[in-house]
Amino acid sequence: MSILYSVDGAVARITLNRPEKRNALSDELIGLLKDTLALAAEDEKVRVVLLAGAGQDFCSGADLAAFDRTAEAGVLDHLATARELADLFLAIRHHPKPVVAAVRGRALAGGCGLATACDLILAAESAQFGYPEVKIGFIPAMVMAILRRSVSEKRAFELLTTGDSIGAREAQNIGLINRALPDATFEAGVEEYVERLAAKPASAVSLTKSLLYHIDGMTFDAAIEAGARANAMARMTEDARRGIETFARKK
Repeated sequence: MSILYSVDGAVARITLNRPEKRNALSDELIGLLKDTLALAAEDEKVRVVLLAGAGQDFCSGADLAAFDRTAEAGVLDHLATARELADLFLAIRHHPKPVVAAVRGRALAGGCGLATACDLILAAESAQFGYPEVKIGFIPAMVMAILRRSVSEKRAFELLTTGDSIGAREAQNIGLINRALPDATFEAGVEEYVERLAAKPASAVSLTKSLLYHIDGMTFDAAIEAGARANAMARMTEDARRGIETFARKK
């Protein structure tokens, strides 16, 4: 199987399992990844989704061997293939639970886009991130929308047009990732992080994710109104009621 899936407590673990291909994004892998994300979304026990890669690298991007096989395909065929990957990015964006990427090794091209599509990125200090598509005359098209929301315009332009890779520390400094963790304690650091996240009230985390992305592109007035509606919804959740009662008792 090109995808491994398991649930451990409140954490759903999804592993890209094509280490011999540096976890390149084949059609099968993309389809299975969407399926497992859907399983995690429906599982009430799951509070956090953790995405990782088997072997030395997180993901090297699209499977170029498959690209070569479709060299004679028409534009509609290529568009259908592109939309499969686009749907994967949207599935992560609209997922009701936080999706955390744990990156070891290289996250390149579509693989870097896959990591960046996640809500949070934890990386080993030795990890590398980059968009090398321009070097083969291609463009990092769909992932551009994700990158542009993570870093400044000028840093995005530089990464996209030079194709150069950057290390985890630099990626953290420019806002591309959340944390760069020591290689020797990476797994333990990831486990501690996701367990702390999973311990937060699930409804509050889910509503926060939904609102944060919903207001993207809104006017200020519209974003404030969307916030007011979400505020009202949050007050009615069982998590909020318990939290407010506990706080009141302490006072």
